[in-house]
This record gives sequence, C-alpha cells and structure tokens, in this order.
Amino acid sequence: MATRDSLIQVKDLKKHYNRGAIKALDGVTVNIDQGDVMVVIGPSGSGKSTFLRSLNLLEQPTGGSIIFDGVDITKKKIRNEAGKMVKLDIDQHRQKMGMVFQHFNLFPHLTIMDNMTLAPIQVKHMGKEEAEKKALALLRRVGLEDRAGAYPIQLSGGQKQRIAIVRALMMEPEVMLFDEPTSALDPEMVGEVLEVMKELAQEGMTMVVVTHEMGFAREVGNRVLFMADGKLLEQGSPEEIFGNPQHPRLQDFLSKVL
Repeated sequence: MATRDSLIQVKDLKKHYNRGAIKALDGVTVNIDQGDVMVVIGPSGSGKSTFLRSLNLLEQPTGGSIIFDGVDITKKKIRNEAGKMVKLDIDQHRQKMGMVFQHFNLFPHLTIMDNMTLAPIQVKHMGKEEAEKKALALLRRVGLEDRAGAYPIQLSGGQKQRIAIVRALMMEPEVMLFDEPTSALDPEMVGEVLEVMKELAQEGMTMVVVTHEMGFAREVGNRVLFMADGKLLEQGSPEEIFGNPQHPRLQDFLSKVL
C-alpha cells in the first residue's frame, strides 16, 4: 500500500519480449518507502534485474507505471507546476538514483579520481576542487583514499566495486540500486563490498538490492521480495520470508540456497 513515505510506487509493471511471448515482468506492483532496504531474491531468469533496471528506465517497460517522487517516469510527457504538458527529462530523475552494476562500469582510461568527479562536474556543474574534496572524503570512507590516482586495472574486483558505490554516492542520490553487486567478485572480496552496503543501510539510505547473498538479505534488508517467472510471488520481512515462507516456489527456492 502506498504511504506518504513512498519514494517509488511500481504499479502493474510489465516487460514483454517477442510480442508478449516472453514475459520478463508480468504485472509487478510494489512500493519502495523512504529508508527501505529492499532485497530482491529469486532464481536466475526470474525478472529481478529487469525489475531493477526498469526503475530508472534502463529497461523500457511494456506496461504499468513507476511513480518516483510523485512523477510517473514511464510517461513521455508530464504536467509541470504551471499546468503545461512538457517532455519528461528522464536524466534529471536518473540523477536521483545511484546505480551499481555487476561489472563495475568504471572508465578504464580515467583515474579513480576522474571516474568519481566526471559526472558531478559535467552534470551537476560542481567545481573541480569541491568535487575532488568530496571524492577524497568518500574514498577515505571506504579505505581507498590512497588509490585516487590509480587506474581501474590496478585495483582488485572488491576495490573496483567499492569505488563504483562511492562514485554513485557522489551524485547524492535519493535511492541506490544494486544489480547483483557481488556476483562477479572472488568470494574473499564479497565481504568488503557488503560491509560498505551495510553501512549505507545503517545511515538510512533507501536501497533496492538484487542479490544471491541470503545472509545480507536476512541481516540488512528490512523487506524481501521473492520473484519467479516475472511475477512478485511473496514479500515480507526477512523473518517472514526466511522463517515462515508461504509460497511453494519460495519454499523450494530456499531449500536449495540455504
């Protein structure tokens, strides 16, 4: 149910391919509230990443609506404050959503400092000095201040992913979207990335996390969504989802992953 704390309202979201033969998303409805740490779990091919990427329109939905900060971002035109219909500036809304991908997406030809300051300087018109000062503070926070002048190739996978997270934070987003942020990492590097995410959650950042890390879902999430076959089959607190699963598909899934 939508509340006044709802940051994102997703209503009957659909994503079909091959003229409807493949239903990657098949009518997903959910509200993401301010401060939620929503963890999305489910088998491979269940629509989790499609759902996440639809939230900032990296995937264009076939149907349904996504209302973010009171604006339906699936519409091509919206009514402005003066009541006139104007073209929706999706980039303006994307700035409010930090996105962290599976494979880091750092620019290999730029230093870590330049990777972090590029968007704030170009998009938010932040001064270079201010951007670098902010970048150093964020790098310090994840223990990588000494890597500011390094290039991505000189970093481990865990370090690159921590950089990717703080790079997204440079834009001061209202919500952070994580698309399987640890699945490309060696097992010993997973913990250092989850630790940064845990700290963000503790500070009240609204987060939507697609992950296979059940320990993280259990410990850090306040809401867990279970998806299969493009549908949202069950949602609840970690205690409800892991301690008392109702749907047979969820029971079967948990029996294999726990």
